[in-house]
Amino acid sequence: MSSDNPASEVPVEEEGLFSALDLFILSILAGMAVYWYFFKNKKQEQPTFKKLTVQPVQGRMSDPSFINKMKSSGRNVIVFYGSQTGTAEEFAGRLAKDAQGYGMKGMVADPEECEMDNLSNLPEIENSLAIFCMATYGEGDPTDNAQEFYNWLQNGESDLTGVKFAVFGLGNKTYEHYNAMGIYVDKRLEELGGERIFELGLGDDDANIEEDFITWREKFWPTICEHFGVKATGDQVSIRQYSLTVHDDLLTEKCYKGEIARLGSFGNQKPPFDAKNPFLAPVNVNRELHKGGDRSCMHIEFDITGSKIRYEAGDHVAVYPVNDSELVDLIGKRLEVDLDQMFTLTNLDEEASKKHPFPCPTTYRTAFSHYLDITSTPRTHILRELAEYAQDQKDKDFLLKLTSSTPEGKTLYSDWVVKDRRNITAILEDLPSVKPPIDHLCELLPRLQARYYSISSSPKVNPTSIHITAVVVNYKTKTNRTMKGVATNWLAFKRPTNGLKPKVPIYVRKSQFRLPFKANTPVIMIGPGTGLAPFRGFIQERNFLKKEGKPVGDTVLYFGCRHKNQDYLYEDEIEEYVKDGTLTHLHLAFSRDGPEKLYVQHLLRQNMEETWKMLEKGGHIYVCGDARNMARDVHETLEKIITECGNMDKEKATNYVKQMQNKGRYSCDVNSPHGGNPHGGQLLIWELTDKLWTLGDLDHNGFLTLAELEKEFITNFDHDGSGCVVSHEFVHQWQHNYLDTHQASVHVFEHFDMNRNGAICHDDIAALFTATDHTKDNLLEKDEFDNLLLFSKCKDDYENHPNTDGVLSDILDMEAGQDFDLIQNCVFSDISDEDMINASQEHIFPDSPLAPCKLQRVSLKIDCSRHELVGILEYQEQPIDACPVVCALVAAAKLSCEKDLPARLSPLYRCRLQ
Repeated sequence: MSSDNPASEVPVEEEGLFSALDLFILSILAGMAVYWYFFKNKKQEQPTFKKLTVQPVQGRMSDPSFINKMKSSGRNVIVFYGSQTGTAEEFAGRLAKDAQGYGMKGMVADPEECEMDNLSNLPEIENSLAIFCMATYGEGDPTDNAQEFYNWLQNGESDLTGVKFAVFGLGNKTYEHYNAMGIYVDKRLEELGGERIFELGLGDDDANIEEDFITWREKFWPTICEHFGVKATGDQVSIRQYSLTVHDDLLTEKCYKGEIARLGSFGNQKPPFDAKNPFLAPVNVNRELHKGGDRSCMHIEFDITGSKIRYEAGDHVAVYPVNDSELVDLIGKRLEVDLDQMFTLTNLDEEASKKHPFPCPTTYRTAFSHYLDITSTPRTHILRELAEYAQDQKDKDFLLKLTSSTPEGKTLYSDWVVKDRRNITAILEDLPSVKPPIDHLCELLPRLQARYYSISSSPKVNPTSIHITAVVVNYKTKTNRTMKGVATNWLAFKRPTNGLKPKVPIYVRKSQFRLPFKANTPVIMIGPGTGLAPFRGFIQERNFLKKEGKPVGDTVLYFGCRHKNQDYLYEDEIEEYVKDGTLTHLHLAFSRDGPEKLYVQHLLRQNMEETWKMLEKGGHIYVCGDARNMARDVHETLEKIITECGNMDKEKATNYVKQMQNKGRYSCDVNSPHGGNPHGGQLLIWELTDKLWTLGDLDHNGFLTLAELEKEFITNFDHDGSGCVVSHEFVHQWQHNYLDTHQASVHVFEHFDMNRNGAICHDDIAALFTATDHTKDNLLEKDEFDNLLLFSKCKDDYENHPNTDGVLSDILDMEAGQDFDLIQNCVFSDISDEDMINASQEHIFPDSPLAPCKLQRVSLKIDCSRHELVGILEYQEQPIDACPVVCALVAAAKLSCEKDLPARLSPLYRCRLQ
């Protein structure tokens, strides 16, 4: 109202201009006007559609454009690393630091945190150089943080003309695919137009990877100086990377006490649990497995009740260990410092993505106990830095000689440090005049890494516990020092007592070491010593299925140890599995009980006919244990069996073994503490669902509410503000942000479009949420979300073609989170007409549209350039989506793959009709 008609002068009701109804209507109109002004009008100014982005995890660069960072900070050298245990990251840091001594300025970058498309813009920076330190993980796979970079290289859509690069690879010659990642990156960068300015370097961790790196580096920098016309500035100097801040009045609750990422996460546990957020698992059981002798082997059971952790037999569990307190105290005493002093180390480079070398603020005791590796042999760059703090010239000269790149220096380092197994505490003891500042030592030492153990249980039998089998590592060095395994000696004291259960920080990593999808497939397991661990889980699972009345194939175990009466692990269990028929054959090798040493590979040779018959039936072979000797001998024995029993020459036998590996029928988990690469076998749709989950879980509590799910799909993809998302909006926008996801994005859209009207609206989301929330707690868990998107496609296809018998019938029984191993077997180069007839005679799909009466031609081929399985189907009648039918056909026909392509790169969900 205006001031001309104040409230005090409003006439009485019977004399008013407006009735009560008029006032009510006016108030509604006014409210609508206000709503329009503040909301609808604001929507015009700020559309609800947002560019699709994934919420970065803690510690990632806020700006993925490394080119902008390089320009703003005056850098011209960038060193990318693909690292699993920290060594490649350490080498990258050393190269970036080296650059300053050669008139250049470097920075270290994690490719997972960078927009690698910007690499093509690197020539905009004068005298620019990209260095790649790339480790190979498992059996030829990229490391976790280099997986997306690997995929980017495979897409091959960037023009790297003018990009100058060099590559150093880190690998282990005991593995078949030695340094595969480094070799691939070097080759692929050149194919995309990059200019290699120095030869590929290869480091062998089975020998002396430090020496390999030093040898490559000492030739690398002179070449760089010559290429760019720069000169070395002189001797290498010590350059501090972090500044020290001491805290005298900081509250203890503001101080990290061993947490990996989030302060207080050990006291306030929230799923999901992963490498940055481990679960504090109570130890239910910790018992000795050896019956005698001077060695110890533990059986440990972690309680995961209520954690929502899911695992499969064959997975690995990571344990974050704590260093021996005696060693930590020794360092404090040797350097004369108060280990309980709180402090913070802060990166002097404000542009660096890593602000602290480990979680800060913390105490020196916590840093040396939880965060720093004090038991491994230190690299040469650490010893060179220590030389600056030697008060005795003899000690300084010795350290400088030890770290020189001369032949004498390399030999001295190999003998005195590597072979004598001297860690940092031993070096400080043996060189008493060396007294570095403790904060500089914190800066120099590498991070303490998680230890990985094969899970020795099955979730079908033990859904709320994870079992491991671990030998306690203790041995004497040449200097008569006792060396103790960090994790196993720490775990040895984690025993429940008086009702109290100690807790251990753990998380699960997926592995490709899996039983066949079909339980009636024969399997041969070869695992001496603790190599038995994953097979205990396999046997438990087959025993469970057998008790459920399901057909289980022949299950053969080869196990070996020193003495039957001392270290025959799980003897009673194994013998019981033989009695009840779960284990059809058990072959035991006790190497020290007879006059001659007997190993599992010897027994395998003695049972050549039995092995070949199982291979002819499509059997799978699994090997776990020592890579250098046992696994290599088993591989050679396997080729010999195929040569002699299969009547093949050596070349054909070798190809036969390779085909088994490609199809997932021959799997090894050999002396790799980090197991297989979990990402290497992911389906494309897993990558998509994980990104969608990250988008939707707005508060990062590990659950999706209905509101979050609606926001995830409606807000992010509703271009026109209609309140619904149509197909082209979702598919186009997703492909715009993540290439090569057409099939997966179409599939996701179809399953969110519940009423099949071509649009995802709020009703669709609500219906989907209700159907997927199996626990009915109004929270969508990750496994519920994944299960919907991963397996509903095949379930729909099965329902559309219910007469496709055999393989597909098992899909409906699949549990949430179980790897779709069947998919990994569907890698074949061609299905011939004869194979089709043979498959038809087995009545795999007698009534389906693929019956011979309607079939003209079916073939599968592999697109090697994109590592996809491309299905080409032609029919007399209208083509259908028949991927599952093809899958059943392939499994029935038992075809061989003519392409040397890992099965995990060609999953069913990447099939497409053409």
